[in-house]
Amino acid sequence: METANEHEKAWWSQGKTNVIGMDEAGRGPIAGPLVVAAVMFPAGYHHEEIYDSKKISEKKRRQLFRVIIEAAQAYQIAIVSPKEIDALNIYRATQKAMEDLAQRFPDKDAILTDAMPLPHCPFPVEAIVKGDQKSVSIAAASILAKVTRDCIMRAYDLRYPQYGFAKHKGYPTKAHLEALHRYGLLDIYRKSYGPVAAMAQLQFDL
Repeated sequence: METANEHEKAWWSQGKTNVIGMDEAGRGPIAGPLVVAAVMFPAGYHHEEIYDSKKISEKKRRQLFRVIIEAAQAYQIAIVSPKEIDALNIYRATQKAMEDLAQRFPDKDAILTDAMPLPHCPFPVEAIVKGDQKSVSIAAASILAKVTRDCIMRAYDLRYPQYGFAKHKGYPTKAHLEALHRYGLLDIYRKSYGPVAAMAQLQFDL
């Protein structure tokens, strides 16, 4: 598998070299944070192994994490708490995190995202469907976000081993939902998500 850099090339060929790719990890889980990452590579950068983080192994993601941060001209990572996700909704929380990350880059010509429009950004944004398979910058951001979030969830697993966070990473698997009902809610749960809201109502009724 290989991610092209054709979207980046279109900007680089115009002399616009500050092209930022953005992606996230953790929109679907019912527990833990959302992590959003942004990567800007030097013009002309290409790497044949950088691809959609969901399509490569955990071992390969961890190897590429180091490759990416060493090769990047600049990168940023943002962690969005469950509380903020509940306050904004997951779509807007993702969007806002990307808009905020953009402000951390002093020089930017364009932003490429994985299908996420950024209407409040005052510079060109390309929202590319399956962008993490079509843009090396977006793919790199997906890897930084995924590795960072997995590390956070493993840390939660050490604190709350009975929930199995290292295994399911907060996604609502059957084993996770069983643990949730057995051991109850933690502060790291997203209370606006269906299974968690139902559990909170059950506890309230009791």
